[in-house]
Amino acid sequence: MARQLSDADAVRALMRRLGEGAHGRGRAYFVGGASAVLIGWRTTTIDIDLKLAPEPAGVFDAIARAKATLNINVELAAPDDFIPALPDWQARSHYIARHGKVDFFHYDFYGQALAKIERGHEQDLFDVAAMHSRALIEPNQLVSFFNAIEPLMVRYPAIDPGCFRDRLRTATLAMAPSR
Repeated sequence: MARQLSDADAVRALMRRLGEGAHGRGRAYFVGGASAVLIGWRTTTIDIDLKLAPEPAGVFDAIARAKATLNINVELAAPDDFIPALPDWQARSHYIARHGKVDFFHYDFYGQALAKIERGHEQDLFDVAAMHSRALIEPNQLVSFFNAIEPLMVRYPAIDPGCFRDRLRTATLAMAPSR
């Protein structure tokens, strides 16, 4: 069944539904388009991607009900599914709100940016530029985090570290102030 695009109101409605439906404490981290529509650099997203850590009891039933009643796409996906997790990513995740026993955050923007740079799609690079223009990421710190995770990339055989480094260089050069 085709579902509709989600805007910021749909993401907020999902937060309320998950908070009402989960009967245990936990955290939900929004990723990608969900962060983009909540902060405002996009008006809609196809999927509301999130990571649960720790997983609130009852949250999967709440997700299923919310998907059906709100007619939205919800995916369990996060940067650390595609690239090594950045050190202390949870500490850099931006708090959004609490609903019921569930705390909601934006997944660490450095992790989001590096995963988007590695993938390299046009929309991803637009999102990275939007994160930079909103002072959510800084180019030198992106490079530092890349250097920290590069030795762990061997566990991610789909990643070509050299190509990833080249994409990072291109992305950070695009963030440089115009002369």
